[in-house]
Amino acid sequence: MKIPDSYRVAIVPASDTGAIEMALWSLLGARGIDILAWESFGAAWVSDVVKQLRLDDINVYKADYGELPDLERVEWSRDVVFTWNGTTSGVRVPDGNWIPDNREGLSICDATSAVFAMPVEWEKLDVVTWSWQKVMGGEAQHGMLVLSPRAVQRLESYTPDWPLPKIFRLTSDGKLIEGIFKGETINTPSMICVEDALDGLRWGKAMGGLEALIARSNANLSAISSWVGRTEWVDFLAVNPLIRSNTSVCLSIVDPWFKKLALEQQLVVPKKIDSFLEAEHVAYDINGYRAAPPGLRIWAGATVETDDLETLFPWLDWAFEKIRYEMEEV
Repeated sequence: MKIPDSYRVAIVPASDTGAIEMALWSLLGARGIDILAWESFGAAWVSDVVKQLRLDDINVYKADYGELPDLERVEWSRDVVFTWNGTTSGVRVPDGNWIPDNREGLSICDATSAVFAMPVEWEKLDVVTWSWQKVMGGEAQHGMLVLSPRAVQRLESYTPDWPLPKIFRLTSDGKLIEGIFKGETINTPSMICVEDALDGLRWGKAMGGLEALIARSNANLSAISSWVGRTEWVDFLAVNPLIRSNTSVCLSIVDPWFKKLALEQQLVVPKKIDSFLEAEHVAYDINGYRAAPPGLRIWAGATVETDDLETLFPWLDWAFEKIRYEMEEV
């Protein structure tokens, strides 16, 4: 599904986190808020709203890493803030069916690591942010902001009680700053970074477009699933296959030997796997997120070749067995 023609699209001179913060600071406060958090970045949005904006009418629905909150508890008479795909937990919402078409509040979605890798139901969303960094492999410090007509109406009819930094301002004299959505920028982004992003889009088109990019990510998840299915020492952090990310794939170490270790020792194991494979120039930064349970995190987005993942799996088995042998010998 493409972005509807009635939606506004802008480059934001900040990362994906800056883009969602711009939306939160500019739009929230007009009505009650429901926030969903099941990983680190969702928890960061909770902190922003509760501790920085200090709004009162807030419902926070949290879930542990590997799980989703109960989506049925969300009240759509309120504004709702959530991540489509939890980069640090490997958990995504299964679809947009839980978001009603006749919602009264705004649906505000951090879709980083989701856009270009999985179907995003744009008409279910009023505010969407993502970065060039993730699925298309671009530069990290630029974000995208998409607003529905309902979000624009909110901006033009509601003024927050708090002062907004210049970089967050989307309106002037009560009207949307249209230039931001027609190629103008608040600060001039690097043209090299813009060209890099355009090059990524050209590559995606050459691969077959959006459907092909989604298919590549799904193929990568399928390859990881097959390896996990035949490997006793590892499993998905997200037990439910319907909510597993096909980009940021998070894995738990489930070997009985590992489970008997103290938490401090458990944290050492994936860190050593990461170090060993980096030293062999096999894989980089595959340790789990620092706030997540001890485990591994494998990027499986559209820029990753499935054959490279197939090459990685024996190395992972080797690294785990090597570490277990060394730690048992101590």
